[in-house]
Amino acid sequence: MTTNSRPSRTDKLQRLYEVAATQAGYFTAAQARTLGYSARSLVHHVGAGHFERISRGFYRLVGVPADSHEDVVAAWLRLARRHAVVSHETALALYDLAPSRAHQIHLTVSRAGRPRTAQTATDARIHTSTTPLRRDEVTSRFGVQLTSPARTIVDVADIGIDPSVVIEATARAFATGLVSPSELSAAVEHRSARVQQLVRRAIQEAGARA
Repeated sequence: MTTNSRPSRTDKLQRLYEVAATQAGYFTAAQARTLGYSARSLVHHVGAGHFERISRGFYRLVGVPADSHEDVVAAWLRLARRHAVVSHETALALYDLAPSRAHQIHLTVSRAGRPRTAQTATDARIHTSTTPLRRDEVTSRFGVQLTSPARTIVDVADIGIDPSVVIEATARAFATGLVSPSELSAAVEHRSARVQQLVRRAIQEAGARA
């Protein structure tokens, strides 16, 4: 690559901004490297006040407006390299299927991807999936990967949450068209009898409300 073909400092910053803007201003050192930033240049920009170093290999662009879900984005991005997805009560809230969002952030990773240090999992409750999530069980919203609406409802039912939360979430999901009764029935097919019974009850009650 010739000198003339290398991106300019302005071009690199613009490309970094485009990436970080979809992630509440956050970005990883790995993402910056793909755009041409060396470890030395990251240190320089932190010193100059352009970037804020949040933790090892994790940064935020200074001046990007705060986002209501930036804590979720930050928690997810820290584990994105482990193919984490936002899940359970947090995903439920991001879909507006819950009246409020709990402080604790829920993430699901594969058993092999589960972090082994407390620092990696700060501010997050990590759930382990024994099998990789299928493509239709993952979607995107607010710049993060999260479990699909059907998978989310089934997951919260599986962890023993108050049944009224599952019933209300199901009714909201049907009313907004996020999920259909057939999709939810398929998602719960291989869960325990207790979870199947709760989700089928939720489907019936949601149908009665319609």
